[in-house]
Amino acid sequence: MQQDNPYREDSERLRELLYRFENLKNGRPQSFIEEESFEKIIEHYQEQDELKTALLAADMACEQYPYSALLQVKKADVMLALRRYREALDILDQASLLDARDINNYILKTEAYLALDQQEKAVELLEEAIGSFEGEDRTELLFELADVYDDYENFDKVFDCLRLVLEAEPTNEEALYKICFWTDFTGRNEEGIRLHQQIIDDYPYNELAWFNLAAAYQGLKLYEKAIDAYKFAITIEEKFDYAYRNMGDAYIRLRKYREAIEALEKVNEIAKPEDVIFEAIGYCYEKLKNPAQARFYYRKASHLRQDDSKLIYKIACTYFNEGQWQACFRQLETALKMHRNQPDYHLLAGECKLYQGQYREAIQYFTQVVRLRPRSTKGWEALTRCLFRAGFLDEALEQLDAALQLTGNKPLFIYYKAAVLFADGRSKEALIQLENALQAAPKLLSRMVALHPPLLQHQQLVDLLARYKRRKSI
Repeated sequence: MQQDNPYREDSERLRELLYRFENLKNGRPQSFIEEESFEKIIEHYQEQDELKTALLAADMACEQYPYSALLQVKKADVMLALRRYREALDILDQASLLDARDINNYILKTEAYLALDQQEKAVELLEEAIGSFEGEDRTELLFELADVYDDYENFDKVFDCLRLVLEAEPTNEEALYKICFWTDFTGRNEEGIRLHQQIIDDYPYNELAWFNLAAAYQGLKLYEKAIDAYKFAITIEEKFDYAYRNMGDAYIRLRKYREAIEALEKVNEIAKPEDVIFEAIGYCYEKLKNPAQARFYYRKASHLRQDDSKLIYKIACTYFNEGQWQACFRQLETALKMHRNQPDYHLLAGECKLYQGQYREAIQYFTQVVRLRPRSTKGWEALTRCLFRAGFLDEALEQLDAALQLTGNKPLFIYYKAAVLFADGRSKEALIQLENALQAAPKLLSRMVALHPPLLQHQQLVDLLARYKRRKSI
């Protein structure tokens, strides 16, 4: 016995309808088509993107069934696809006289108004319609209105529409998914908390409501409360990867890196591996002073995101933290081939060369940093520190003058200038600079000492510091 094949039956039925339509077009006898059949014919030609034929079918249908609101709406739908917006609106006005309760009429009118850049009319239409419908129809219109507000960047109104959906249908999944984003985007986290607490009171096993509650807490930086809510969400739905992901972020914010790693590893177990998750785990291991493990995960992230030089840079940093200067520099060479003008890459490359005693190469990298970021303190500090350690004191003084001019007389560079002058045997000038620096930022004295510890054996400097301390204590 041959099995039934619904798809084949539908295909044959459609073929028969299209045959009858061709007969009707050509004026052949016995070509009567029912109202519902016309609808299927129009939809078929729309799906095939044969809009002119779809419009012809709609015209013939409306002529045969002049009081069918359904067919009028179908014709308007074709008109919209043909960008004949005003004609579509006229047809929809006629259809609404025949049936004012057809929700598709409102949705198509909204599309037409938006296409004509008449947002106010679209909003007015939908707001009026929402008051006339209930249940699923009202929900659909609220989603439509939310989309209109989204298109015209009235984002608080988007949140309001979704809230109205949830007040009527607290477990509506589409609304729960969407409102999570808009709660964060609009910053209406307190309202989000109240709304989802109310939903949870009535539906305590709704994992999306728990997730949204947690996300709202997270938006307010209430990370402990967020984690507790995420735990409820994953208790209800064990494979809720986004809950584990966000929980990992909350743990990172609390500097609980081991717990963050545990949550993020769970994401990799239940979802497709992602570069951002590997990168976050690498970050956690870096904070736990485990550069080898950090490097392992940064490499995993880099395999999935091979065009990102920042991940190569992060791998370089793990080598730097281990004192592996050559390995670090090799990674930086790769990163610089990808992005030549990244100051941070040049800065770390310079530090690698400095630690290896390769001063001239280090100076070249630090010079590139100050060229790329002339007002940044980091580059000037590294360059002058390198020049000082290399013994290029005149060049160091020249660069310090440039640094002071370009960074607005940062006190650190006054300290460094004092250190260089002391080292150059120009004690009088050095003492003047040091006194100026102490008045501007006394806490930075340690940076000068770190640059050149033997300075503490200089008697004139020790005397000046003693006088300064006495004056501060009076």
